[in-house]
Amino acid sequence: MSIEVKVPTLPESVTDATVLAWHKQAGDPVSRDENLLDLETDKVVLEVPSPVDGVLQEIRAETGAVVTSDDVLGIIEPGTQKSESVPREGSPSASQTGEKAAEAPAAPESAPSGTPASEPVLTPAVRRLVKELSLDPSKIQGTGKDGRILKSDVMRYLDEQKKREDEEEIKAMIPQAGEQAPARNETRVPMSRLRARIAERLVEAQHTAAILTTFNEVDLSEVIVLRRRYRDSFEKEHGVKLGFMSFFVKATIEALKRFPVVNASVDGTDIVYHDYFDIGIAVGSPRGLVVPILRDADQLSFAEIERRIKQFGQKAQEGTLSYEELTGGTFTISNGGVYGSMLSTPILNPPQSGILGMHNIVERPVVVDGEIVIRPMMYLALSYDHRIIDGREAVQTLVTIKQCLEDPARLMLNL
Repeated sequence: MSIEVKVPTLPESVTDATVLAWHKQAGDPVSRDENLLDLETDKVVLEVPSPVDGVLQEIRAETGAVVTSDDVLGIIEPGTQKSESVPREGSPSASQTGEKAAEAPAAPESAPSGTPASEPVLTPAVRRLVKELSLDPSKIQGTGKDGRILKSDVMRYLDEQKKREDEEEIKAMIPQAGEQAPARNETRVPMSRLRARIAERLVEAQHTAAILTTFNEVDLSEVIVLRRRYRDSFEKEHGVKLGFMSFFVKATIEALKRFPVVNASVDGTDIVYHDYFDIGIAVGSPRGLVVPILRDADQLSFAEIERRIKQFGQKAQEGTLSYEELTGGTFTISNGGVYGSMLSTPILNPPQSGILGMHNIVERPVVVDGEIVIRPMMYLALSYDHRIIDGREAVQTLVTIKQCLEDPARLMLNL
């Protein structure tokens, strides 16, 4: 009895999916739990495994098709895989065929001894020269007795070949009359579901929120000193490197605790305050930007934050982030510095009301206690929804993040 391969139950709020790629063709053998195809939603890529062993008889939804839950994707004929064909009655068996083949005379591997008339006559010295230079002697005109190729013939051939190459190179550099211009091609490809969803949400944010951005800069000297001092012992104890992101997450949470409206969201004419801190970490992936969520980030240690962010990065590259890991969030941190960004204005991730933009760390001259010193500086940007967040609260939020990072002992002592 044939088995239908159906679209699995899609995550809540996901209405449909696109067939991204089939890994099997009709007629291919399949094994139970082997991935047959990938479905792309606006959040994640879902794998569809084979429910049984058998043969994929039919593909009902081709690549690019839009499907919904329980739609039939293909048909599998369960059972063993296709067996090899059996010789028809009266036809020679494999063994018989093999015997006949064995009895048939083999084709000669080389021509009989003796030099064909068409093969040029070479002296030992010329034969060695031709071999060293990887030349085809049939292309060289011999001037010796009976057409024998002399060393002077080889040198003349090389001179002529070099002359032809030079002429062709010069000709290629000079445009010829009537020569057509190089082709200017264009390639049109549809957006992936994720890219289309990113575009939709960014335009939505621009149209529905009153986005403003405030800037500041932070001296990361103390954070760098702490990382250098405890880097080895931290990694030995926790099995993960002590990066910058854990400091920024901790500093951001401290600022959000002081200014809860920056951690809030707009729902119609209501302001929804969240007494928890689900921090989105923007991560680049081959499919585009994704924002996995650090749930209850205020309850995580530095090591737990670093470990989860590392896992997010690996899953983003592999395309294995789950829908639950990408859903929700009360505030987002985006690190454009890893790509070399000096300064940017991040766009809100609806329905959130705030996003922190990190940038690259550059040693710059700054004035400290009346003296010019060189310090590792980073520009920070906080974009916020001015409908519910006033400039005073936004600026003070960013100043709090700056203070926590410039004196990281505050993060340890909750000051």
